[in-house]
Amino acid sequence: MKCVMALLCSALTWQAASAAQPEHSTSPSRQFVIYGADAKVRGAISGLAEQTKTNLLGLMRQHDDWKTPVVVNLQSQQSNLPELPPADLRFSQTGFGIKLQLDLTISKNVDVSLVERELLRAILLEMVYRNQPHITAGAVLVEPPDWLIDGALALAPGREHGPLIEALGHTEKPMPLEKFLRQRPGLLDSTGRTLYRACSFALVQMLLDTKNGGAQLAKYIDHLSDSSNDPLANLQAQFPLLADDAERTWQLALNRLKSLQTFRLLTFAESERRLDELLSVKISDPKKPVKVVRLDELTQHKLSASEKMALDQLKRDLLVLIPQTNPVLRPIGHEYQEIVALLARGKRRGLPQRLSRLELTRQQLAARMTEIDDYLNWFEATQMNSGSGNFTGYLKALDQSQVPAQRRHDPLSVYVDALEDQFGD
Repeated sequence: MKCVMALLCSALTWQAASAAQPEHSTSPSRQFVIYGADAKVRGAISGLAEQTKTNLLGLMRQHDDWKTPVVVNLQSQQSNLPELPPADLRFSQTGFGIKLQLDLTISKNVDVSLVERELLRAILLEMVYRNQPHITAGAVLVEPPDWLIDGALALAPGREHGPLIEALGHTEKPMPLEKFLRQRPGLLDSTGRTLYRACSFALVQMLLDTKNGGAQLAKYIDHLSDSSNDPLANLQAQFPLLADDAERTWQLALNRLKSLQTFRLLTFAESERRLDELLSVKISDPKKPVKVVRLDELTQHKLSASEKMALDQLKRDLLVLIPQTNPVLRPIGHEYQEIVALLARGKRRGLPQRLSRLELTRQQLAARMTEIDDYLNWFEATQMNSGSGNFTGYLKALDQSQVPAQRRHDPLSVYVDALEDQFGD
């Protein structure tokens, strides 16, 4: 009887605790526990958090191995507390490691990019202290550098790189690497902030392009907790490429991005043609002729080392092409970018279907653009009071063919006209 009473008391206690616990949602990876708001908002934040983490892991080609959860607390905007920040990441040490809590103020004008940035900061913090469960009380916790956050966000699939490349192209004197690493972006104006994001994009891309760049970047993040006050020395310790002449390597990376700046967008036809060229993937094997394969063929089998190298090159080529393409084709270019990134990581599930739908969309879009061109040409040739001049020669020849010929008045012409009038046809 006593055992039964004890079990009943335990059950009642658990029910009371469950009833007192506020509603919350747990993300699919279970790393993010989200409190507050309604289930729809919590689901949106959960999706954004998981996608942000997936993008970062994709850049570094790492598996998800989180150990510390991130608590996300959603709170509504309150008129009596206008000073509430839109996002506030709090992290502290406990007896079991660090505690991460992100407080987000939800309003009608919520800045999704700011939320994504703070989520990425929390994810990176967890990576930095993942292998340090015992942190002494009062220890100063090191935050991930801003250039790493900005660069990772800029390299996420579907991001627009044109403004960043343009910002680099407008700088007269390139910024030295050491000076850039010591900048504090929070003190910069809007122009300076854009240039900082552009340099961050260039730096992270440069680091990832090195041999085993993703693994080296993950190692750099893992060692941030015991790094020195010299940001350049910390980078050189993990990236041998920067050990000899870091400044020269940095300037070459900036110049390479500057050279991508374009002052003329490609037409739709030019964009389509260039996209078709890139999607004919060239596979180079030692002592073998170059083989050209379609992207959908690479979804049918496990990739070889040479095929992975070809996909890495295709990712870089798409990164260059998308800012130059006709705006109508940019979403399609971004989707190809996502597919190539997934395929390079060995994730083939569902990609043939996505490629088929994308090809059908391109065909429908090409047909519609042809119809639009035909209509605009007809409208300009027949309806406009003033045109571009493209049809001037044709319209002039047409008018001349419809105007009766003027009679000549020289003696021979007058004689021939008289004979024609006398004898008819």
